Amino acid sequence: MSDLVPSPALTRPVAPPIASVGGAQDARRVAEDFEATFLAQMLQPMFAGLQTDGPFGGGHAEATWRGFLVDAMARQVAQGGGIGLADHVQRELLALQTVPTVPASPIDETT
Repeated sequence: MSDLVPSPALTRPVAPPIASVGGAQDARRVAEDFEATFLAQMLQPMFAGLQTDGPFGGGHAEATWRGFLVDAMARQVAQGGGIGLADHVQRELLALQTVPTVPASPIDETT
């Protein structure tokens, strides 16, 4: 039975490794991107019911590009301070990357 060798495809990880964020600046960028995505999802329903007809309406083109406009507005809000979500996300990202230090166990001198 020792002749059985597992296939390399079975021993390789299924999910790619999670990329770590470099430093505080990278964590801030990632946190702002997350906040912008969240804000875009919250703003999307606000613009979903708007009509694009009328004298200054953009018609089908406006409806097509509206998602990009909402994303741009969300990015601007996030870069301008946002709603405070990026601060919390950045703090958690940095906390998750710290290596916990385990205190040394006391040496038992009775043995």
